[in-house]
Amino acid sequence: MITTAKRLEVVEEYYFSSKLREVRQLISEGKPVINMGIGSPDLSPSQAVIDAVVLAMQEENAHQYQSYQGLPELRKGMANFYQNNFMVELNPNTEILPLMGSKEGIMHISLAFLNEGDQVLIPNPGYPTYTSVTNLVGAVPVYYDLNEVNNWEPDIETLEKLDLSKVKIMWMGYPHMPTGARGSLQLFEKLVAFAKKHDILLVNDNPYSFVLNDNPMSLLQVEGAKDVALELNSLSKTFNMAGWRVGMVLGNAACIDAVLKVKSNMDSGMFFGIQKGAIEALKSDKTWFQSMNSIYRKRRILTEQLAEKLGCKVYKEGVGLFVWAKLPAGITSAEDFIDKILYEKSIFITPGTIFGSNGEGYIRFALCVKEEKVQEAILRITN
Repeated sequence: MITTAKRLEVVEEYYFSSKLREVRQLISEGKPVINMGIGSPDLSPSQAVIDAVVLAMQEENAHQYQSYQGLPELRKGMANFYQNNFMVELNPNTEILPLMGSKEGIMHISLAFLNEGDQVLIPNPGYPTYTSVTNLVGAVPVYYDLNEVNNWEPDIETLEKLDLSKVKIMWMGYPHMPTGARGSLQLFEKLVAFAKKHDILLVNDNPYSFVLNDNPMSLLQVEGAKDVALELNSLSKTFNMAGWRVGMVLGNAACIDAVLKVKSNMDSGMFFGIQKGAIEALKSDKTWFQSMNSIYRKRRILTEQLAEKLGCKVYKEGVGLFVWAKLPAGITSAEDFIDKILYEKSIFITPGTIFGSNGEGYIRFALCVKEEKVQEAILRITN
């Protein structure tokens, strides 16, 4: 009998991978499930982006292997995007590496810097992939608490009390997923100083900056951040290109080079046409963000109404692609609560528990559902 690797004993199948099978089964049985669980944009990229891909198909080298570092003009486009939107200057040759989605960057960074037994600071609640990748590479998750009392921001004084001698990486991400907390440059400054003091690689996961957020920020805006920090970003949410798998890691040049050593042994470059589409997307001006946010704003208003119909208290300060809400008093299990709604009302909502123990008592709604569907969900709850 062929046995699996021991590393699989420390991870489970990704929640959405298994839960969406359950949802698909209900749909196959004729249940009209409204999926408000997963943050996969239902909107399309701009026509200019699609046209750029179509035109790229005719170029001579369109179907060949591509550079491990991406097209020079793609890296330049990413540098211009950061300069125009964050006032951050980056060297496109040494401080930017395109990725096939920022999620793969979590694995690449972990493989590049973590040895077995190293420790990793992970937000609770936070993106589950930080934990699963840490476990897969044999490192040890150390969770730091985020809570509503502290506006879902880490307490630096509490972090300083930890034994940090084995900590190699600290994951963070603002706007925060799943809560939508904005963060601040003051917080970023404190975290950069903390990372420098303890020789920790600080990694900011930043894919939600332009969704319903009037003040986009980058960790790399902080003076001296490049000494100890990397930032992940993605075109998935900003430009409705989730399935295209285009992301980037930016920052410290030596760290970028280390990540490239891993990445170049794991793929053979991003498809040429997708890179050309990404280059066009990165040229988008503020009217693009305004048009997208006009749609998301209407959806958020309706989704907040839905949450309130369920008796939940919405975290109103949140930005990004999700609505974070506290369960009604007396409800003890987020997972039981969402399953009841799924099976009785055919509405799928994400339980906060999948993001960590501090997610218990909360649920998350994605804004990736058309207005009429959210209105239909409201009717289902009220009827």
